[in-house]
Amino acid sequence: MKSVSSLLLTVLLFTGAFAQTTKTNLADSLYNDLKFRSIGPGFMSGRIAHIAIHPENEHTWYVAVGSGGVWKTVNAGTTWTPIFDKQTSYSIGTVTIDPNDPNTIWVGTGEDVGGRHVGYGDGVYRSDDGGKTWKNMGLTDSQHISRILVHPENSDTVWVTAQGPLWSKGGDRGLYKTTDGGNTWKKTLGDNAW
Repeated sequence: MKSVSSLLLTVLLFTGAFAQTTKTNLADSLYNDLKFRSIGPGFMSGRIAHIAIHPENEHTWYVAVGSGGVWKTVNAGTTWTPIFDKQTSYSIGTVTIDPNDPNTIWVGTGEDVGGRHVGYGDGVYRSDDGGKTWKNMGLTDSQHISRILVHPENSDTVWVTAQGPLWSKGGDRGLYKTTDGGNTWKKTLGDNAW
């Protein structure tokens, strides 16, 4: 009886070993042709909030990312460079290119959607050198900028839509207009009701 048990145990062990080897070889052969490559971390950018394409150069794009700053490509998306990382807000609602001077870029901070995942911003920014440097142009309590529109014939005239704080009263909320390139803003539509 002891020899039968030993024989049975030996057969079971070898059968399991062969079965395991066969599965491993089959699994290995399924993946032999796959080439692994890094696609980067999944949290690097986020939701796309807005895209602006240079009016005279279709290879230059600016992309506003809901929770990942502003990115620029000069080769139609083959490579990207983050151009807003040194600013105090990572959440972006919109990006606009001045139609009269494509080197002037406007950015509205604070993603323009509601939800617990949304970060708030700290106003409107302008770059006069294609995104190399930025200046905060005000509306710092707007928290969520939806759109920026530059007058097609006068770059000093700009409209901004601001949602204000999502969960409280106050803030810069409504439609704002500047006629001096963003140095001062006047509310043209909206009230302080929440």
